[in-house]
Amino acid sequence: MQTEMYVVDLTKVEGDGDIPCPKCGTMLSPNDTSEESYTVVDVKSNGDDLMDEMVVQCLRCGSEIRLVGFAELREAW
Repeated sequence: MQTEMYVVDLTKVEGDGDIPCPKCGTMLSPNDTSEESYTVVDVKSNGDDLMDEMVVQCLRCGSEIRLVGFAELREAW
């Protein structure tokens, strides 16, 4: 069975950063450090050790979500 991959652009997310899993709707929160709803699969950073993207896996349905837009968010701050 192949894992489904989704892309979420964080610059389009409103609120405090919580996002629903695109497949099953489970809420994934950046404040959840328990990894009860998702686990971090991969982190990519630029040459300055700043995160450019992250891949997380929803633990409810197994989908992988590629989170992008970190650089744009840093620039907006």
